[in-house]
Amino acid sequence: MDAVQRRLMFEDECILVDENDCVVGHDNKYNCHLMEKIESENLLHRAFSVFLFNSKYELLLQQRSATKVTFPLVWTNTCCSHPLYRESELIEENSLGARNAAQRKLLDELGIHAEDVPVDQFMPLGRMLYKAPSDGKWGEHELDYLLFIVRDVNVNPNPDEVADIKYVNQDQLKELLRKADAGEEGLKLSPWFRLVVDNFLFKWWDHVEKGTLKDVADMKTIHKLT
Repeated sequence: MDAVQRRLMFEDECILVDENDCVVGHDNKYNCHLMEKIESENLLHRAFSVFLFNSKYELLLQQRSATKVTFPLVWTNTCCSHPLYRESELIEENSLGARNAAQRKLLDELGIHAEDVPVDQFMPLGRMLYKAPSDGKWGEHELDYLLFIVRDVNVNPNPDEVADIKYVNQDQLKELLRKADAGEEGLKLSPWFRLVVDNFLFKWWDHVEKGTLKDVADMKTIHKLT
């Protein structure tokens, strides 16, 4: 674990929730990602996943940096992280806490400035609950807010967080999925991204292009996926 990741692991306080997304406490990022703690204490924390599309309706993907503690060098959606246990990111009305956290992390990870991704432009489409081990020690157990946004942005990736980026259309993403399934080029996808792809993404992508995302938004249901 490098110095940056170590600092974040112990300084960042994640929001602990139950399976109904009710806040039950908080704990540091380190404990929330230890599989031993996840299994023994059933630690579940809030997260968000941003899917950012440009005006050509291409999806921005990132490859996580080699120094990430969980899932290093895997490809995933635009930005994935956690609302923190702080006033601005605990706001539940209209998923504002998660949207505030998303704006913060897009700057941290990808150098995308707040004015390029206004909080009111994020569309919360759904919530999913999943558990995914990363290796023998680390893993995820998250209640994940899925946030879509269509904006043309300037991207300046932070190498501590991101190894590479690319925009893909639907056909290019399907080719990435094929390569990952075939084990070609060592390509790996994050488990949460794969769950969204397999359950929601292409259907929602069509609504992105039609401008009808509100028709598929469902923030009442918590989808329990494995």
